[in-house]
Amino acid sequence: MRSRFSARPRATLTRGVAPGVHRLAHAGVSCYLVEERDAVTLVDAGLPGVWRHLEPALAAIGRTPKDVRALVLTHAHFDHIGTARRLQDEWGIPVSAHPAERHLAAHPYDYAHEDPRLLYPLTHPAGLPILASMLAGGALHVPPITELRDIRPDDVLDVPGAPRVVFSPGHTFGHCAFHLADRDVLLTGDALVTLDPYNARSGPRIVAGAATADSAQALASLDALADTAATVLLPGHGTPWRGGARAAVAAARAVGRPD
Repeated sequence: MRSRFSARPRATLTRGVAPGVHRLAHAGVSCYLVEERDAVTLVDAGLPGVWRHLEPALAAIGRTPKDVRALVLTHAHFDHIGTARRLQDEWGIPVSAHPAERHLAAHPYDYAHEDPRLLYPLTHPAGLPILASMLAGGALHVPPITELRDIRPDDVLDVPGAPRVVFSPGHTFGHCAFHLADRDVLLTGDALVTLDPYNARSGPRIVAGAATADSAQALASLDALADTAATVLLPGHGTPWRGGARAAVAAARAVGRPD
């Protein structure tokens, strides 16, 4: 069931994209609310503009900010940490990420990428509406965050949902996906997306070189996603994929490195 909250850009809450998992999409970016009993883990923190939608989203699933026990980051790109500092400061929520993301979290615009960022909208104009939405969502006003708890590959995190860390570097050097094995779900972050915000191409793929540190490494990391054998994949950009991790990885490999 979907709920819309009035604002520009709009936010859409899709409840039950997987058992006890809800997708909050805003300005071309998705974050996820993972429920376990009376508590919630947030996976990724969107752009700053999603802040106004978080409390209504929690209310829609019968929760309040007090029920949120943790924020875990797939990676620290600006469009995934937009509300992290505020969640930490105002709601007292601990934030966790791989240690290799610490510099990026503290300097959200200082990220490695293979292709020129400024020229990309000119060479790939189809992505302009998505990028414009991200700008309207506060992409240029992301506060840094320096207080992070470390997560490690294959850790099973002591947070609601007990996600297992699936180390999947390449998009960033510390990128991690999160496997909810008991729910047959993999939260892929930007290790594998179903919509590339930089060129608007859809279907399973890695993200364009304008935002990917090492495409060869990103493609190699798809093995770790396939090894989970999860049925449902929940990406940071684009809609859920329900055809299984192996099929998604095969499709992404067929696309290869985005031009």
